[in-house]
Amino acid sequence: MTKYILVSGGVVSGIGKGVIASSTGLLLKTLGLKVTAIKIDPYMNIDAGTMRPTEHGEVYVLNDGGEVDLDLGNYERYLNVTLSRDNNITTGKIYSQVIEKERKGDYLGKTVQIVPHITNAIQDWIERVSKIPVDETGEMPDVCIVELGGTVGDIESAPFVEAMRQFQFRVGYENFALIHVSLVPDIHGEQKTKPTQTTVHSLRGLGLLPDLIACRLIVPQPLDEATKAKISMFCHVHPQQVFGVHDVSSVYHVPLLLRSQGIIDYLRKRLNLDSVQITDTMVASGLDLEKRWKDMTSGAERLFDTVEIALVGKYTDLKDSYMSVIKALEHSAFRVRRKLTIQWVESSDLEPATQESNRAKYHDSWRNVVKANGILVPGGFGLRGTDGMVLAIKHAREAKIPFLGICLGFQLAAIEWARNVLNVPDATSSEFDAEAKNPVVIFMPEISKTHMGGTMRLGLRPTIFEPGTEEWCKIRKLYGGAETVWERHRHRYEINPEWIEKFDQSGFKFAGKDEKGERMQILELPDHPYFIGLQAHPEFCTRPLNPSPPFLGFVAAATATASIASSQGQNEMLEEQISLQLASFKPPHPEDAMVSETELRKGLPSPIPIEKGKVRIMESVPGTPLYTPNPAVYGFGRGGSASASVEKVGLGIGLEE
Repeated sequence: MTKYILVSGGVVSGIGKGVIASSTGLLLKTLGLKVTAIKIDPYMNIDAGTMRPTEHGEVYVLNDGGEVDLDLGNYERYLNVTLSRDNNITTGKIYSQVIEKERKGDYLGKTVQIVPHITNAIQDWIERVSKIPVDETGEMPDVCIVELGGTVGDIESAPFVEAMRQFQFRVGYENFALIHVSLVPDIHGEQKTKPTQTTVHSLRGLGLLPDLIACRLIVPQPLDEATKAKISMFCHVHPQQVFGVHDVSSVYHVPLLLRSQGIIDYLRKRLNLDSVQITDTMVASGLDLEKRWKDMTSGAERLFDTVEIALVGKYTDLKDSYMSVIKALEHSAFRVRRKLTIQWVESSDLEPATQESNRAKYHDSWRNVVKANGILVPGGFGLRGTDGMVLAIKHAREAKIPFLGICLGFQLAAIEWARNVLNVPDATSSEFDAEAKNPVVIFMPEISKTHMGGTMRLGLRPTIFEPGTEEWCKIRKLYGGAETVWERHRHRYEINPEWIEKFDQSGFKFAGKDEKGERMQILELPDHPYFIGLQAHPEFCTRPLNPSPPFLGFVAAATATASIASSQGQNEMLEEQISLQLASFKPPHPEDAMVSETELRKGLPSPIPIEKGKVRIMESVPGTPLYTPNPAVYGFGRGGSASASVEKVGLGIGLEE
């Protein structure tokens, strides 16, 4: 029987439920258990794909093309698992499923209500997804962590709270535990318990009793014993069921902080985890994970040398917009034994218009770019700020500063080369100017050239390295020298095939392409210390103990100063990491996911022509493969029954300005 751990929150949202849920799962993995995770988001959206990054944070993309909440990125990174779109439940998905079943007559004429139909749909979804294998064993998970987004008491989350109240009886006492995360404010040095008392009282009134209370302190000071005793008394739990989570130097210390307070010992007894059959191989794997995690975190505390990266983006007002990029940089910095410093540069501040309107901001931004050891231009949508990005890319290329361009950054690197090397000053993207005379980047969707909704190139895709690249291509070596690599994509525009010959003849090399050789997916300048661009988003596949190869090479190259780097752009750290990658790199994807693009897209339904603004119901095919890339298909994964989703065609995904 699968064990379930629900993680809920009170007082305020955004205080670390995701990290606490992921850390709990990691600790259970160190025991040799197989762990999966589900995130519940109570909003009405079908998925996170249409949300502004500056409002909701990063849109995280899964292997199957699911556009989901960034917390699923935490789960994949901490637990080293591969999740599907079904691991993210939203109100929109649940209501769409129930309404479609009602339209088909599945409820046999009954009055369809929140209770029991919506609540049953939620429970059925959780129980089904919790049994899908997510790791290299291919076996059903032993434990499922369920994180309930938002805060207890919100109107929108009420059906989910009621569903979980019922679910605890469906699975039984020994198979269900609840961790409630609450804010404990520190006011003038005094830790206040009243907010926690209030939220636990509300939770108990809704029929859920917390087994563990995680007291989140937004200060470096740990939870006082007197505070713990007071919360224990007024929240009707034993003191050992109250633990503190204060600010630490790195979120990777949180699992060790939880372990030191006995959370695993408590859960072992509460859920009778000793009854779960664990093989010797899994026990050994858990012990090895624990050792490597401790080594990583303890080593990070002893770092003195720094590496400074300028992140030139357009959503820098909310750092969560680049959550996976930050994590990929952190993981790489751990590997190369450097303390990471990120300089956040709003790309529009690098443009001449800012020089006229705000000279101080303009010069401060350029100072951060010029002094950086490496320049990173991440993904994005829309015209705003792209001229600033192009200027930063030009500086990186001419000054031989390590550069990494992701998605939009990759496309802008091609535009910069066309403008300044090929002398085509009006080279641009058809995303920015639909009537452009020299479009270096054009609209090349996978499915439809006339509809916006569901037409992005989404999910895991293979990239084939060109013959001969094994001799000179640094990025190929960082992938272990493999001929084919797989990364996740999220884009609608591509390099114009008509420009490829011009680029190649001028020294701008596309080292990796899709299987048909039509889509340019990896670029590298051979005569530059490190100038790499990827159409994909490799940050979505980084792991703390297995950093993303492009980011690892980028940070390693950035550790070299201009005086150390040779004319060929090599340095000792980069060479060391290339040697390690050639010897030991292992892709983070399941074996059955690393197949041809045809196999990945098998089972994809044909697009139905519809008018912009209309609503359509798409019914998934029973047994739709788990790795279907179409975000409009919310099927039941492997061998499931049919469900439906509502897709609004014509939405501008991420078209912010």
